[in-house]
Amino acid sequence: MFNHGLVGRVCGKIKGNIIVWHLLQSVQKKLIVAIPVCMGAGIVYGLLFPPSPLKVMILPFTFLMVYPMMVNLQIRKVFSGGDSFLQAVAQFINFVIVPFIAFSLGKIFFANEPLIALGLLLTALLPTSGMTISWTGFANGNMGAAIKMTVIGLIAGSLLTPLYASWLMGQAVDIPLQKTFIQIGVVVFLPLLAGYVTQRYIIRKYGTDAYQNRIKKRFPPLSTIGVLGIVFVAMSLKAKTIVGTPAVLGRLLVPIILLYGINFLLSTVVGKVLFSRDDAIALVYGTVMRNLSIALAIAMTVFGKQGADIALIIAIGYIIQVQSAAWYVRFTDSIFGTGEDRVDAVVRLQESC
Repeated sequence: MFNHGLVGRVCGKIKGNIIVWHLLQSVQKKLIVAIPVCMGAGIVYGLLFPPSPLKVMILPFTFLMVYPMMVNLQIRKVFSGGDSFLQAVAQFINFVIVPFIAFSLGKIFFANEPLIALGLLLTALLPTSGMTISWTGFANGNMGAAIKMTVIGLIAGSLLTPLYASWLMGQAVDIPLQKTFIQIGVVVFLPLLAGYVTQRYIIRKYGTDAYQNRIKKRFPPLSTIGVLGIVFVAMSLKAKTIVGTPAVLGRLLVPIILLYGINFLLSTVVGKVLFSRDDAIALVYGTVMRNLSIALAIAMTVFGKQGADIALIIAIGYIIQVQSAAWYVRFTDSIFGTGEDRVDAVVRLQESC
């Protein structure tokens, strides 16, 4: 006999999952609003309830931030040739110039607050994010180069961050080098392996077309839960400090804005001088976008109670990064000249990511 009740429950569950996914997609597109709202909610929670029990959620939220991004990472793109000079210049900016800009800003603005200075440095040490590829596509840039920059930046940044942090901040802050490497293995390379295995499994079972056109787009919104969760926990832990000295949030904005402003200016000038339009756009987004999710994860898992202090400035970085990237797309044609139609670029984005 046909079980109408069972069918109804299944259909209801599917409909519910679709609604949740669309909701997460909407939130992901509105991080500029969602992050401050979550920061405020975290502060309220931290004032009303003991925030310490939330610490058990740090690792699950961390994995949820990083793993979905790894499922869609195109590692094989790294081995495609043809743009060695572009990649070399991008990583030179990422690891030779930008960290020292952040370190200098930290010295100027947070001379007596080494933990916040370390948070600013962590923001600069982990280049590129999944949005590097997306923003490059929206601006009609070279997405193949952007994908390669994302993979190289992720791996190189993860390996170099403990060394840079120890070298530049080790005298002011206790940097547990071994623990940092172990945690990076947990929050970066374990999800990277799990994501790669997941990607291969999906392609083998459902085919490349299904993965590219239907399945892969379902993963990025899941990262939003992890990002907002970590921000909520960090703000809860710092709630009383923030309310006691509310000016601290405004004081963190200036160096973050300067960091992104200098970075955009530097990469734009280098791109215009050395590269074609498409390559220059990839260079900008491959050197200005930072992997704030992993920076947050390192702050909250490595530094214990101090992690909330470090995470505060990183959370604010989300607001500036999303807003500045969106505005830069609007001015790209004025800076680099007109490219191909944006609709074609979005199609290329879907095919190449």
